[in-house]
Parts: sequence; C-alpha cells; structure tokens
Amino acid sequence: MSRNGYACDPGKWPKAQDIYNELHELTSKPIYCVSDEAYKDIVENYFDKKCAKSKAITAEAKNFIPGGVQHNLAFNKPFPMCMVKAEGAYLYDADGNKYFDFLQAGGPTILGSNFPEVQEQAIELIKSCGPVTGLFHEAELLLAKEINKHMPACEMFRMLGSGTESVMAAIRVSRCATKNKRVIKVGGAYHGWSDQMVYGLKIPGSRNLLESHGIPKGCFGTTDEVRPNDLKMLEGMLRRNKLRGGTACVIVEPVGPESGTRPIDFDYNKQALELAHKYGALFIFDEVVTGFRMGLGGAQGFFNVKPDLTIFGKIIAGGYPAAGGVGGKREYISLMAAGVAGLGKKAYVGGTLAANPLSAYAGYCCIKAIEKYNACEKAGIAGDRLAAGLKELVKKHNLPYVVYNQGSIVHLECTGAMSFDYSSFSFLKSAVGLLKNKAEMEARAEAMKDMGAAYMANGIVTLAGSRLYTSMADTDEVIDAALERFDKVFSLVKAQGSPELQRSFDKKK
Repeated sequence: MSRNGYACDPGKWPKAQDIYNELHELTSKPIYCVSDEAYKDIVENYFDKKCAKSKAITAEAKNFIPGGVQHNLAFNKPFPMCMVKAEGAYLYDADGNKYFDFLQAGGPTILGSNFPEVQEQAIELIKSCGPVTGLFHEAELLLAKEINKHMPACEMFRMLGSGTESVMAAIRVSRCATKNKRVIKVGGAYHGWSDQMVYGLKIPGSRNLLESHGIPKGCFGTTDEVRPNDLKMLEGMLRRNKLRGGTACVIVEPVGPESGTRPIDFDYNKQALELAHKYGALFIFDEVVTGFRMGLGGAQGFFNVKPDLTIFGKIIAGGYPAAGGVGGKREYISLMAAGVAGLGKKAYVGGTLAANPLSAYAGYCCIKAIEKYNACEKAGIAGDRLAAGLKELVKKHNLPYVVYNQGSIVHLECTGAMSFDYSSFSFLKSAVGLLKNKAEMEARAEAMKDMGAAYMANGIVTLAGSRLYTSMADTDEVIDAALERFDKVFSLVKAQGSPELQRSFDKKK
C-alpha cells in the first residue's frame, strides 16, 4: 500500500501487542543508561565548559521564573538550554552549539523550524495589519476553509488559544449536546492541564494520584479512565456510566496516549467511535500532535474515521503562538457561536487573542506549504529512516531498547519509565500498584533524563529523551549524521540500578 501523502503506510502500522510485549521485556530488565562516569564527564566537559551562557542565563531565570523555564518541555538535565536560533533541521544555543532538532517545538513544525515561506508571509502581515486587532480578519475564514478542505468532518472550526482550552471547550460542547455529564479518557493520555483532565497522566491507572496536586478531588468526579487499546474495558465503562449520568464524550489521542507512547491497533479508533455512539456519547479526536503531521487529512483521514469533534493545537498557527481550536460537525460547533448569549443553549468559550491575524494567517500559510511540498510524507520517510537506523544501533550495542515509529513520530524507549500500567476499575488496586513500584518508576524516570542529557551533549535535541519528531527538513544526510551521534551515546550505556532494584529484577526472573 502507498502512503498517499500520509506519513505512514497503513499496511505497515505496528501491532500494539507486539510493542507492549517489547516494553514489558524492557522493564523486566535492569536499567540500561549512560554510566555514572560517562554522565559526570558529559556534565563537566560539555555542559559546564561549552554551555556556560545557557547555564548562567537559566540559573538567573530561576530567580524570576518557577523552575527557570516557562514550559515543561524546556526543563532538561543538568540545566535548561537557552536556544537563540531555529532553522530547518537544526537548533543553535546561546553558546553557538548546533543541534539536530528532533523536538520540532513539540511536534508542529512539519516543514522544519522557521520555514522561510511562512516566515515571509507572516512578516508581511505584521507590516500591514500587526499581529492583533481585536476584530475579524479574513485569515480566520481562510484557515477554517483550509481545515474543512482536508478534514471534511470539520464542517466548522472555532479557533482558540491553546490545546488545553480546546479540550475544555469540546467537553463543554459534548455535555451541551448530549445532556450527559461523564468524560472517558484513555489512561496515560495528555489532553492539557485543565482540572478535569489532569487525571491518569503518563501512567494508566494513576488516576489523581501522581500529578493532580492543587486540584480538589471533586473536579475528577465525572472523569473516567480506561486502559489503552482495550475496547472491552471501554464498553464496560460506557455501560457502567449509564447509571451514573451518562457519558458525554470519549476523548482519545488517535495514535495512542502520549503521541503513541502507548500504541493502539489500526482499527481501535473506528471501533471506539462505534462504541461511543452506541451509548450516546460524542467521539473526540485530540489531533494536537497528529493534525497535519500524520497527513493533511490528519489521523482521521489516515484511519478513515470521522470524529464528532477534533481538537487542534500547535499546528493551527503554523508553529506561531496562540494555537488551538475545535473543529467538527456543524450542529456541535454552532454551540460555540460567538457573541452575546441569548435564551438559547450555548457552550461559552472565550479568548481575546484567539484567531488573531498573525496566528490564523500563519496557520493557513503553513497548511498550504505542507500541501505544496508534500511535507507529511517526506517527514514520515525521514521517520522511517531514523527508526530503522536506531533499531540497527540497538542491535549493534546489544541493548534492550524498544524502537518503533508512527510515520514522523519516532519512539525510542530506553528506560521504560512510562511503560507501567495500573488500569483497573479499582482505585485500591491502582494505589497499591503505584506505591509498590514507586522507587522503580522514579529510578527509570531519572535514567531517562540522564539519557536526554547524553543526547543533548552529542548534539541531539529530543522530547524527554524518549520521543523524536522528524520534519521535511530531515534529509537522508541529516538522519545519517544524527545516527552517528546516537551511536556514540549508545556506546556509553551500561546496565545499572540500585541493589534494591537489582533484587526486584532478579525476583522477576
């Protein structure tokens, strides 16, 4: 089968259970990470000597910014790096060091960072209009029409300021439309940081036990969590909810939680949609990462699924700020009609700078450029090459690492830090499981940060040391050069772990 402009060949979609088996094998072994000696050398001879400006700037930032950075992705070990230039496949820091950019701003820059054509068009708009007027601009219409052109299920589109806001709006619309109250998400998925969604983050079954500090427990009263790739558990929850206020919506990341860190089978989404509709719930695709990365038709085009609502994020502004929105069927999106509410039913949403001229026009120009250059398919081919090369290196160095890709989303699981799963209808079982494995989870998470530091010191920027996004800018030469750097890092890896952890691994055997 051909790609037909998509980042993946549907016929080569990985089987979820095969990957889960590999991940289970990974976590059944000691942690394989750069050695303590290698890490110490990395800090002393790279970060301390060659990144002095970054170290000084981010150290001062801690006096004025909590943690020293404004976004979670920017917090890297041993200290955050201060970037001053983004260009195509590369990033440059304040000390002049050059990096292969496999973060790509968290996923949206499929064309490569700071794509010249989009940049030029954005500058022209700023010169004539400025970034914001507070009133309507034609770019809002151009963007909405362009989204509808490629994703017909998005009959209408309401632009907002972020993916988090868009999830909040979609849930509100779902409750308005169905008159039901409960929300089902898949464990481990990230749908922004609103109170009701900081539930079951990263680790399925973690519920409100890991990340939900500062949030009253009552905020989770209508949020439910089900196991990834488990249709039986999903239907069980939908059936259960009939007696608890009904299910307003089922929300999924279409390639699996955390951008496919927990993969799903190819037919999962289609069957999940059918189950949601069977029980009177709307089906929501969170395409913050996959929208215009999997293909111009998004993951919904790739999987041939028509969700009721679609969440958009970063890509909607082409990598420029204020990026988010909700697309979907006219009858649902119309519930967010702007203006002063009358006596009719309306899901209230807002955002003064949402759909500002700069963001809307940059997003429109970006999508047009993606189409013009067939960027999704090129980025996917680069992802295939990177994943294949990483697999060869893992084999060469005899490491238990798990490598797979979903087109331009490449997963490199070195420590298995996010491979635990405590999904259950039982709160007690989840709590006991988390408590029992807390030390191992923390050790693996710390090792993942160490690997991220080793990659950075060798000129590779990743997402949390375990995920890589490729772009159209990643030519064969770029990928091959990056693989040489990964080869150097893998040569520093050794099996590690505290005596307590080693005993636990021995017991597993």
